[in-house]
Amino acid sequence: MTGFGAASAQCGHRTLRVEVSGVNRKQAEVAVSLPRVWAELETQVRAAVLEAVSRGRVNVSISFQSVPGSCGELRLDEEKLMLLDAKLRRVQELCGGEKAALTLEGLSRFGVLEAESEDAVSAEEAWVAISPALDEALAAFVAMRRCEGESLKADLLGKIGTLRALRLAMLEQASGVAGRHRETLMKRLEEAGLPLALDDERIVKEIALFADRCDVSEESVRLSSHFDQFEALCDSEEPVGRPLDFLCQEIFRELNTTGSKANDAGLAQLIVTAKTELEKVREQVQNIE
Repeated sequence: MTGFGAASAQCGHRTLRVEVSGVNRKQAEVAVSLPRVWAELETQVRAAVLEAVSRGRVNVSISFQSVPGSCGELRLDEEKLMLLDAKLRRVQELCGGEKAALTLEGLSRFGVLEAESEDAVSAEEAWVAISPALDEALAAFVAMRRCEGESLKADLLGKIGTLRALRLAMLEQASGVAGRHRETLMKRLEEAGLPLALDDERIVKEIALFADRCDVSEESVRLSSHFDQFEALCDSEEPVGRPLDFLCQEIFRELNTTGSKANDAGLAQLIVTAKTELEKVREQVQNIE
């Protein structure tokens, strides 16, 4: 399911920004983007995400911005300053004249005076700020996904209700298949000039065998059980995407078996309608964690 969450935290003289976004995926995929100097934190970020998410592609972006009105600490490289001063004195000796003045621009250009950046913050220190911000962003991300999940749940339960009604219609249609077959058989025998009584042993045996082959009561019971399990999973607090996907496969299998045993145009049409509705369910289940 899709979702988005964001949070901010203070890290030194910078504001840390964590954004978590996700789109539909059958498996769990995590992509992490953070400053290169904290690359070693990717494993920890990924682990935190996978504790909260078991399905979907999740993108985590971690960035830093300077706090307005703050320039951070300035670092003076005294060793470089002494070397630079010595070189300037040598230039004065060789060329004569006055010694060149050291300006702030010059000190910055030669790397003597620098503003501290995220490089000055170790990965361990950065994680102290990242961890709670990541938790907050993940909580908002999961909350948005849960809201979407409630909408999907209502839609899925409605479609399962439609499939239940189709199952009852299939049972009713199947109950008359043997009778219709008997009428068709007697009519064909009569047209062929071979009239037989309804209680003829051969007729009774043929109808009994046909009725046994066309009996879909077992498939109907299993379909009802699958629907019950589907609805129960929809009320679960645990990740149910994969179990629901499996149930869709089993429902499709029972519909296929029912269709192959039907030998009836009306029942076959109900099977086609049920498969069409089930396909809509399967498409939605792919988006559920």
